[in-house]
Amino acid sequence: MVKDILSISGYSGLFKLVSQAKNSVIVESLIDGKRMPAYAASKISALEDISMYKNDGDILLGEVFSKIYEQGLDIDPKSDAKDLKAAFKQVVPDYDENRVYMSDIKKVFAWYKLLKDKEIITAESIAAYKEELAKKQEEEA
Repeated sequence: MVKDILSISGYSGLFKLVSQAKNSVIVESLIDGKRMPAYAASKISALEDISMYKNDGDILLGEVFSKIYEQGLDIDPKSDAKDLKAAFKQVVPDYDENRVYMSDIKKVFAWYKLLKDKEIITAESIAAYKEELAKKQEEEA
C-alpha cells in the first residue's frame, strides 16, 4: 500500500519510486505524473518508514491509513483544525498531542486523500498491508 511511495522535502504531494540512477532516484509525482530525479541532498522519506507518536510508543503511517479506511472517514484536509483533531483522535485515540502537530495531522489526511483518489489505498491493498504487518510481527516474536 505505502511501499515505494515517497515524500520529498520541499515538494508538495507524494511521489512513486520509478527507478534508481547512479546518484539519485527517479520519482513520478502522484499529482501530475511528471517524472524527475531526486538527489541524496533532498530529504526523502518512504511512507512505510514514517510513524507517529502515541503516548505508549509509535504507530506506523500505514496503520493510520488502514484505520482511516476501516472507519470510512472522508475528511477534507482543509477542514477546521478542531474537526481534523477530532477525526484524528477517533483514528488514533492515544496519539501524543504534544508531539503530533496540526501540520502533521493535515498532512496525514491530505496524503490519505491523494492515495485513495489514485486508488493506491483500496480494500485489497489494506488487506495485503495487514497481512504483511502480521507476518513481520510474527517473525519478531
